[in-house]
Amino acid sequence: MLRIAKSPSFSLLKRSLATHTAAAPPTRHDWTKEEVKRIYDAPLLDLVFRSASVHRQHQDPSKIQLCTLMNIKSGGCSEDCSYCSQSSRYTTATKASRLLEVEPVLDAARKAKENGSTRFCMGAAWRDLAGRKRGFERILEMVREIRKMDMEVCTTLGMLSPTQAKQLKEAGLTAYNHNLDTSREHYPKVITTRTYDDRLDTISHVRDAGISVCSGGILGLGESDADRVGLIWEVSNMPEHPESFPVNALVPIKGTPMENNEPVSHHVLLRTIATARIVLPTTIIRLAAGRQGLSENEQAMCFMAGANAVFTGDHMLTTPCSPWDEDKAMMSRWGLEGMQSFEQKSVARKEKLGTMHVPLGTPAHLS
Repeated sequence: MLRIAKSPSFSLLKRSLATHTAAAPPTRHDWTKEEVKRIYDAPLLDLVFRSASVHRQHQDPSKIQLCTLMNIKSGGCSEDCSYCSQSSRYTTATKASRLLEVEPVLDAARKAKENGSTRFCMGAAWRDLAGRKRGFERILEMVREIRKMDMEVCTTLGMLSPTQAKQLKEAGLTAYNHNLDTSREHYPKVITTRTYDDRLDTISHVRDAGISVCSGGILGLGESDADRVGLIWEVSNMPEHPESFPVNALVPIKGTPMENNEPVSHHVLLRTIATARIVLPTTIIRLAAGRQGLSENEQAMCFMAGANAVFTGDHMLTTPCSPWDEDKAMMSRWGLEGMQSFEQKSVARKEKLGTMHVPLGTPAHLS
């Protein structure tokens, strides 16, 4: 049997075959809805082939960001998000709790880092931070201490003012999650207590403070293909594309208005990821809630289409999560490895960690 020695030159050849080294086209911020729709409606295999090619022009296809999400304050939220068990308007198994103390959160962050996660996310079920001065100070301390661990730190705390965003930045926050959830047109059918423009305002405050934006959507909210196109179009026309675009598949929760929604199909999830990858080429696309319901092969197709981050660990906010050991074993089988903290160039620039000039349009894995 012929054997090929795995010399350095062999490894280099393997890498060159796995990636496209052609110069990446500039990132666009002027997509029309019709253009995004044509991408989304393309034959699925053609769409995935195109998105995989774009992914390799701008990203290292062998890298997956491992993130861990912790609920630091659950339930009792005054919002009426129809999918959420943490709303005080619905009777669900989720009970209201107080904001956690600092040390248990730091212990969870240390455990996440030991298991390979490089981003630690904290969620509090609040509409906003009004009247929560002491709680906010505690969260700022959490951010400062986790940042000292050389981890990326993300929070989702509801709506923010410009001053609050600046305080989070000064504490060392890497990213802020504030999902648009769906298209502007479908949004009022999902939430009535906060407007679409309220969400966009918070995203603007976060961006203006120099914090990376994490903003995506949820599939399975009763939306149409046009709404999925509308969501991607909305973020594609932002002054800066979000550094992270989470793609969630609704996990229906008993007691919420959407408890009987049909599960989103894998081909819809795949089509959404692929379209987002083409339109948002330098963004990390995060395979988020609902991933546990996918087979390993279905997840691999999502990675092929351009997804390059997952939530991993003990649990998410109110839904199940795949444990670290299972995810690391899966990644090993598919030849994937975890990203390092601040490996994404746009995040590193905002953290002022990038010391080498990287021309715009340079693929991340070639810079």
